[in-house]
Amino acid sequence: MVGWLRGLRGTLRELWTHPLTRDRRGRTLARWLAWQAGSRLVGAPVAVPFVGPARLLVSPGMTGATGNVYCGLHELEPMAFVGHLLRPGDLFVDAGANVGSYTVLASKACGARVLAFEPVPATARRLDDNVRLNDVDHLVEVRPVGLADRAGDLAFVADLDTMNRVVAAGEVHPGAVALPVARLDDELAGRPGPYVLKVDVEGFEEAVLAGAPALLADPALVALVIEVWDGEASPVLARLREAGLTAVRYDALTRALRPAAPGEAARGGNHLLVRSLEAARQRIASAPPLTVLGRAL
Repeated sequence: MVGWLRGLRGTLRELWTHPLTRDRRGRTLARWLAWQAGSRLVGAPVAVPFVGPARLLVSPGMTGATGNVYCGLHELEPMAFVGHLLRPGDLFVDAGANVGSYTVLASKACGARVLAFEPVPATARRLDDNVRLNDVDHLVEVRPVGLADRAGDLAFVADLDTMNRVVAAGEVHPGAVALPVARLDDELAGRPGPYVLKVDVEGFEEAVLAGAPALLADPALVALVIEVWDGEASPVLARLREAGLTAVRYDALTRALRPAAPGEAARGGNHLLVRSLEAARQRIASAPPLTVLGRAL
């Protein structure tokens, strides 16, 4: 009960403070209540409006996906950053795609090609469902493998929704399953850029990047979104700085892109990096609007 109440308080706090809902709190609360009641009555995944013409199949308990139901873009800064950077013909690499929020944003809303990696079979099936729902099979390739510094098999936790991950060395997790992994450079061989990369792999980021030295050195890598929780001293961020990428912050409502201040925390652990600040600003300035909850971004 205590955990449930803590989760409820966190959700309501997010609804109250999110930049897309804090000036529409009544409507947001009504949408949250309607979802809580309606989704349970339906008892099956529900296709909900997402960005522009895109939709998502969402079930109760899908942490990130339900956040999109409530707030439009659950992770506003990185999702709008990706949505304003991508163009038709670009390649969006979704490492840790889960059920496909970023994949659908990149393909259906932006027209980009997508290479989506999701190793957990049940989650990959939900990702496939969202690709088919949005009729973007011609743009999206779902790869049911994880990413690492070498090809092979690794043990994965597969029963924690958005927190599914590689089992850490020495960790014992009942129900862990062995799943295939590949090197990102090998998977990208022969696939032209420009590239935008998103990495959300629950602590396994360093191994993923260790398998992508060619990508990190490629001038065609425009930008990267990566979830890192251990701060500015992270070896992951150090590797990216050495590769010539610059940490930035993005205001989705004004489209202002600026260098991140030293030690500046990223909202939700997501760090945004660009190859060229000026080139990224030009792309963002010329991007068509993203329509979310009736608001044009």
